[in-house]
Amino acid sequence: MPRHPLKRALPPMHPGELLREDVLPALERGHAEIARLLRVSRQTLHAVLSERQPVTPLMALRLGKLCGNGPEFWLALQSRYDLDRLRKSQHAEIAAIPTLAAE
Repeated sequence: MPRHPLKRALPPMHPGELLREDVLPALERGHAEIARLLRVSRQTLHAVLSERQPVTPLMALRLGKLCGNGPEFWLALQSRYDLDRLRKSQHAEIAAIPTLAAE
């Protein structure tokens, strides 16, 4: 198994999409119950599920515990999503920055 399976297995997506489309249906629990188990408000959970808020390190700790896959998975998913969006939106500005090499 590759060291970083997330890079190959999933396209860049907001963690809320994965939660909404795959994880929560598999858990067969309502959003209110999931929010209660995570010890967050339903509004906080909904903001993540609707992709209006990122998965913060604290939310990653909560999700990692609830799902049993650890916080690093959720943070890596959020980081890939953020980098992909920025790479696309800032392409011209970043392309204008030269790459320097040490002599």
